Amino acid sequence: MASAMTKMFEVPALKTRITSANVKAPEMLLGYFAGPFLAFISNAVFASYLNRYYSDVLGWTDFTRFGVFSTLLPVVSVIFVIAGNLVVGRLIDNTRTAQGKSRPYMFFSIPFVVIAIALLFLTPQGTSSALQMAWIALSYNLYYAVAYPLFYTAHSSMVALSTRNSNQRGLLATFSNASGVAATGIAANILVPILLQAFLFSANSDGKIDVATSYAHWRIAMIALCIITALGIVLEYYFTRERITEENIKLNITEDKISMGKQAKVCMTDGYWWIIILYFLLFQLSGMVKNGSISYYTRWMFDGINTEQTAGAAMSTLGLIGGIPTAVGMIVAWPIAHKLGKRNAVMWGMVISVIGGAVSFLNVHNLVIVCLGVVLKGVGSIPAMYVTLALLSDVLDHLEAKNGFRSDGFTMSVYGAIMVGMTGLGNGLINAMLSAAGYNPTATSQNAGVQAVLAGCFLGAELIAYTAIAILMIFLNVEKHVEDDHKVILEHQKATVLAAGNEWVEPEERLRREQEEADRQAEEARIADLRAKCVKLGLNFEEEEAKYQVKLEKRANSKFKLPF
Repeated sequence: MASAMTKMFEVPALKTRITSANVKAPEMLLGYFAGPFLAFISNAVFASYLNRYYSDVLGWTDFTRFGVFSTLLPVVSVIFVIAGNLVVGRLIDNTRTAQGKSRPYMFFSIPFVVIAIALLFLTPQGTSSALQMAWIALSYNLYYAVAYPLFYTAHSSMVALSTRNSNQRGLLATFSNASGVAATGIAANILVPILLQAFLFSANSDGKIDVATSYAHWRIAMIALCIITALGIVLEYYFTRERITEENIKLNITEDKISMGKQAKVCMTDGYWWIIILYFLLFQLSGMVKNGSISYYTRWMFDGINTEQTAGAAMSTLGLIGGIPTAVGMIVAWPIAHKLGKRNAVMWGMVISVIGGAVSFLNVHNLVIVCLGVVLKGVGSIPAMYVTLALLSDVLDHLEAKNGFRSDGFTMSVYGAIMVGMTGLGNGLINAMLSAAGYNPTATSQNAGVQAVLAGCFLGAELIAYTAIAILMIFLNVEKHVEDDHKVILEHQKATVLAAGNEWVEPEERLRREQEEADRQAEEARIADLRAKCVKLGLNFEEEEAKYQVKLEKRANSKFKLPF
């Protein structure tokens, strides 16, 4: 199996399109932003709408039909999500190909993700509740415990495996996190609510949801989501590169297969590891509770809003207003982190978020007041959104320096389980509280208990979590070890190479040689393309080459240069 996989990823058609030794614009923009952005759109839409689709279209909060199923399924499924991520993490650890150890699983995930998305919205209508529950349970776990972990565990490993250059890794972390934030903020919370919410939750003449029409419309949306997601994964696969995985291949270092148990032991005895994992758990769980309740909140909580169309407009407004800090954050997050330190930027940002977010509670029924609180909370959360993957990479390097081996497999499995599993856990909590409070999707208004639940979920959950995170960050001092950790890792690599009787080349020289070779190959390919073009169009090669060289010289002398 391993040999067949190795040969498969030596095929030219599956080779990365990134050849540069250093991180450059195409890798950042296509591999770490555009690709993941498209790939994340479906999951972001599910975070905001899947639970409501289940409750308002399929009716799974109807206790007489489904009982406690709506509460138990998302919670129990977390077990399978964790198991799925651990399996994928182990597969990644045991994989070595010319295209890396994580990226192959992105490629393999494409058919699984497409099929799973389709099955989520093909639950048979007009059948028994038992059959519907079985279909929902199977399709839900196929997506969240199998298909999405295949993609997401591989995706989430990429920043840590991309490069050891701290500044370049920080930029990649910024773009990678920005892709997820943009998918949630732009696609799920702005475009879908204003353009599609009334279409996806179609109303009858009496204002109640038309279940049959809404079901049919979700199937149309499902086709679009399948295409967009597949395109995004393909884009990320081809425009990323695992330079750290390639290090050992190029240095002829044979890596020992480190068991999950051994990785788990060193991780779970390290304080820094626990802090960064608890951070992701709190941040993701509170975010999923907020995202899972936003559609309910905008439909039932604001004064003067009583239709899906106006609720969609309100949700879009919240997404647009809340997205302002997100857009600005992509530009300022890394400079702030560079100046204050990643840990300090996250910690003080959380303090600002808690203070600012409390403004929403001045009047939870007023759109303007709630928007103001959301913006202030978003300003403070900027560092947490963009730089924490770089912090996680620092923790992984620290563990490698301490133990002599990397713990990416176990760590990214846990990380992936948190990022995927918290959606289900968050929705389970929402469903349990809504059912207990007496939520009724056919009512003209919700009772005081339901309104209190929605205010707590949409506005309060993150404030509680952010307070805990601010306290945790006080103890995350891993950045002070970065330089020493990299020296230790380098010495370990050098000793291993020399012990094997191979030549040791300093990293700077390796990068220089690699970049020279990449530039040489790129130039040969350019010349070959130009010659073919000249033959096809009847042009003079020497004249066209001279024109290109003039353009090249002008570009080199230009005062304006891209910052990467």
